[in-house]
Amino acid sequence: MFVFDHVGITTTLPQPDENWVEQSRVWVTNPRNHPEQIEFLRYAEGTTVPDAVRNNPHIAFRVDDLAPHIEGQEILIPPFIVGDFLEVVFIRKHNTVFEYMHYLKEGWFGN
Repeated sequence: MFVFDHVGITTTLPQPDENWVEQSRVWVTNPRNHPEQIEFLRYAEGTTVPDAVRNNPHIAFRVDDLAPHIEGQEILIPPFIVGDFLEVVFIRKHNTVFEYMHYLKEGWFGN
């Protein structure tokens, strides 16, 4: 499986229904609640997210397994688990930030 999921855009303005991701110290919105499948990301002080990810939009795809999509690629953020439902990785490919998402179970922050 390789399916478009969303576009992520950094913002400095609080958004409705944000969810907190402690690992990266960022507030995120659910892209399924936006008509253009946009996820807004608002970074908190002390975030460890690299500038390349914070300062550029990203394109996210759902995949069955992260490994084949990251082999030989420039990894910007190594694979990590969000909540208990999602494994993600961020890479640079075609001079663009990509996020690959492997859902461990359906849902978004308990929904």
